[in-house]
Amino acid sequence: MLVDSGRFVVNVSVPLVLEYEDAAKRFLDQIHLSERDVGDIIDYVCAVARQRAIFYLWRPLLRDPKDDMVLELAVSADCEFIVTYNQRDFEGAEGFGIRVVTPRAFLREIGELA
Repeated sequence: MLVDSGRFVVNVSVPLVLEYEDAAKRFLDQIHLSERDVGDIIDYVCAVARQRAIFYLWRPLLRDPKDDMVLELAVSADCEFIVTYNQRDFEGAEGFGIRVVTPRAFLREIGELA
């Protein structure tokens, strides 16, 4: 609900948006949203996020090669954080000056949680 609040900037790339869409559609029966709902959410995120083109590939660098596109986006966008529940797979991001934090830790960082 804070995506368009101005408290932080969301960055996306074409590969990441396609991955989000694919992942969400795989779980339609569990998330109680329609395919159209998922499309609307993805469209909204794309409308409020900064779109970044990635011109380099450092693969494989992370434990899970599918996560490399997230790190590449974060480096390209000069991000301070990668927000994920999957912190273990992002070991190495700190070498780029990027902190990998859980959503709860990020919300604390921006003052939304005590």
